Amino acid sequence: MENIKHKILIVDDDSDILEFLSYNLKKEGFEVFKAENGKIGLELAIKEIPDLILLDVMMPQMDGIETCYQIKEKPELKNVIVAFLTARNEDYSEISGLEAGADDYISKPVRPRVLISRIKALLRRKGKGGDAPEEVKTSIVIDNSRYLAVKNGEEIVLPRKEFELLKLLLSQPGKVFLRHEILDKVWGTEVVVGDRTIDVHIRKLREKLGEDYLFTVKGVGYKYEEQNDELL
Repeated sequence: MENIKHKILIVDDDSDILEFLSYNLKKEGFEVFKAENGKIGLELAIKEIPDLILLDVMMPQMDGIETCYQIKEKPELKNVIVAFLTARNEDYSEISGLEAGADDYISKPVRPRVLISRIKALLRRKGKGGDAPEEVKTSIVIDNSRYLAVKNGEEIVLPRKEFELLKLLLSQPGKVFLRHEILDKVWGTEVVVGDRTIDVHIRKLREKLGEDYLFTVKGVGYKYEEQNDELL
């Protein structure tokens, strides 16, 4: 049980989904607010300042993408976590949502256990997890001084770019890093490279670390996540 009663705002035009999610979140001890469209959701967010907003993409009056942009423009809401809920699987939705400033992307139909686990992980990542430590502990540890990774006591020496790529993904477990974001932070302007360069480096890291850590979000980017987090 969390020590702090976190506020969750659900914004969805489907009343059945609102009730279903509200019931399961309240059962976990969250304080829940509901809105049936983006316009009402934005007004309620400004009034209540929730810790996290679950935001549907396809809604009347103001869709989720535009709502997210407006949320991120409000100074009082800059630290609010936004996670998109949508039944759409198109790459466009994922890219647009993440570029609008969303912290996560959850596909419908939503499984309550998965949703609760992901919400708690997002709250911990933002330092709002009650008694959870700020530093996220992972199975793989980065040794900055020697440019290597340590997995279960085994030292894995990595070339510079593989090391920097892994370090970036490990900096925020669960966060999806967009391709252009990875290129900018790992390669910068020192050389012109394409998306295939990232794919090759990810493949090499998987060969050294195993398949259970680095995940592809099709058409969007990559993230570090551990299977035992129950977030997949």
